[in-house]
Amino acid sequence: MDLQLKDKVAVVTGASRGIGKAIASSLAHEGCKVVLCARGQEELDATCGELKQAGCDVSGLVLDITAPMAGAQILDFTNARYGGIDIFVGNAGGNRRGQFTETTDQDWQDIIELNLKSHLNTSRAAIGSMKERGAGSIVFISSIFGREAGGKGLSIYNATKSALISAAKIMSIELAEFGIRVNTVAPGSIRFPGGSWDKRCVSDPEGMKVFIAENIPGGRFGKAEEVADVVTFLCSSRASWVSGACIPVDGVQSKSLI
Repeated sequence: MDLQLKDKVAVVTGASRGIGKAIASSLAHEGCKVVLCARGQEELDATCGELKQAGCDVSGLVLDITAPMAGAQILDFTNARYGGIDIFVGNAGGNRRGQFTETTDQDWQDIIELNLKSHLNTSRAAIGSMKERGAGSIVFISSIFGREAGGKGLSIYNATKSALISAAKIMSIELAEFGIRVNTVAPGSIRFPGGSWDKRCVSDPEGMKVFIAENIPGGRFGKAEEVADVVTFLCSSRASWVSGACIPVDGVQSKSLI
């Protein structure tokens, strides 16, 4: 299937490793011109180098997406290199575990900035460019724990990931008249080199076998590339009638009925 993505300009945040790297790679191999954003220079350079060696047209931007001017930086950088933005993928995120009564205002502020406000601020900067082009696609990476309860210690994570899904839904309604689609993707437990699940598999392989048996009917951890494939489809014109949706990619791990 031709996804009709050749020469589209895409921005991917948190793109130097894991799910973000897989998304950037998938879009680039479909012919997109991709701006990869990440905080670490070394990992970003390595990822961009890999993609350039494969013949992809990519550029790296070292950026903290929680910075107040991050959106303007992305827009200026992308306009200078590629003349506009067609696709925006907000992937960067994090967590701070703790019982609710033990979390602090600073804990909440930090993760709200990272998991929610940074995505809204940076994607807002891309919308003007998409309006000028008459079309666009925005995809946020949420979590299955944005769709249902994640369990003890996850009050901040759960709240921010749920809020991202909710905001995307309203954005999709408001931006539909401009031909801009907004969706979220909700990964389950995804294993990639250096990620938290990978570290647990190495340190406690038997415990992880039990976890999979009890939690993932698909029988294994997901792969970053499997998330990337769904995101790439959503970014393409082949998903032209999909907007305001939240798509789980989880091997049936989640239990939400909606």
